[in-house]
Amino acid sequence: MANHPSALKRHRQSVKRAARNQAIRSNVRSSVKKVRALVQAGDKDGAKKAVVQVQRTLDKAVTKGVLHRKNASRRVARLSRHVDALS
Repeated sequence: MANHPSALKRHRQSVKRAARNQAIRSNVRSSVKKVRALVQAGDKDGAKKAVVQVQRTLDKAVTKGVLHRKNASRRVARLSRHVDALS
C-alpha cells in the first residue's frame, strides 16, 4: 500500500472510479440482455422501445469513459438489426 498522501488519494480515486465503472457496465449488460430476451420472445414493439433505452444507456457509458463510442455504436447497430429482423 502507498504511503505518500498523493498516492493514497490516487488509490481512493481509483477505487471510486472502478465502482462507478462496474455499476455502469452492469447496467449496460442488463439492458442489452433485456433487448435480446424481447427479440427471442418475438416482441417487436417492446424490443424497439428497449433499444432506445439501451442506446441511451450506452451513450451515457461513453460520456463517462467506460466504453469507446464506436463500441457503443456497433452494439446499437447490431441490436437494431436483430429487432428489425423480427418483421
